[in-house]
Amino acid sequence: MANFLATNEHPIERVIRVIAGIGILSLAFIGPKSALGYLGVIPLLTGILGSCPLYTLVGINTCPIAKR
Repeated sequence: MANFLATNEHPIERVIRVIAGIGILSLAFIGPKSALGYLGVIPLLTGILGSCPLYTLVGINTCPIAKR
């Protein structure tokens, strides 16, 4: 459970998630004003945290490998 919130997203992917999250979240306030726009919170939070719980469950890691 300690690795559940470990960073598993590439920095570029994080930026894309934050931008997409803000864009989707804006649909709740601007445009069609649909409650579905609140789903934008999910990519926004995963982008800010740098950890995707679904990636952890499936075993995906897009974070670059640290060189030793």
